[in-house]
Amino acid sequence: MNRVQWAIILALTVSSPAFAQHKQQDRVENSGRVLKEILRASNTIPQTVLDKADCIVILPSVIKTSFGLGGSFGRGVMTCRGGESFRGPWSAPTMMTLVGISAGPQFGVEATDFVLLLMNSRSASSLLTSKVKLGADATAAAGPFGRTASAETDINMRAEILSYSRARGLFAGVSLAGSTLHADNGGNTKLYGKEIGAKDIVFNQAVAVPACAEELLAILQKATPLNKSAAHNFQSSEFPTTGTLQRFTR
Repeated sequence: MNRVQWAIILALTVSSPAFAQHKQQDRVENSGRVLKEILRASNTIPQTVLDKADCIVILPSVIKTSFGLGGSFGRGVMTCRGGESFRGPWSAPTMMTLVGISAGPQFGVEATDFVLLLMNSRSASSLLTSKVKLGADATAAAGPFGRTASAETDINMRAEILSYSRARGLFAGVSLAGSTLHADNGGNTKLYGKEIGAKDIVFNQAVAVPACAEELLAILQKATPLNKSAAHNFQSSEFPTTGTLQRFTR
């Protein structure tokens, strides 16, 4: 078989629906691995902050470049607590895309993992229905970090979205103001095998949780099963509380 024939076979394979679905499944599984590693770290997202988030966006290996004019691009997933009041189990994930442009004198390329916590229903609804420019359409700030950090006293808790990053093994709060975040509807079509809106996936439970997302959701459900935001203050025996963030060893 010559090179041309191999090239044709490779092109057909890459463009096949099965290959496209497998690529999205890998993205979901990688998001689960990133979240598990971040939550296992000693200096990480405070439990009090995590417990008050309505939704979470995980963006593994966002590529950040700086060649005079800097930029960033990455894909990941978003999941929310279920139900109208964001107090149920975590939902099936929707695929997400982040794009950002910034000016800077640095020169280089770096891959960074990002975790975004959506702290109210407005930011969640906006992200699922339209493109959102962080810092403009939705207030965004670097989140407090460290297990003993107090969410109640941190001024950044006024923000609708709190952002965190991990690069070169270091974990810290970081602002993504100026970046645009939106649902990746093409990715959703490839993952679920049909055209379906991000809002239907997350809010309307229109699809079953895919096998590739089971570990991700299990981690979240174990780490923060109960929404403790003042806007969702309630008591329920169905979703028991946890006192501290669990360490995951699976």
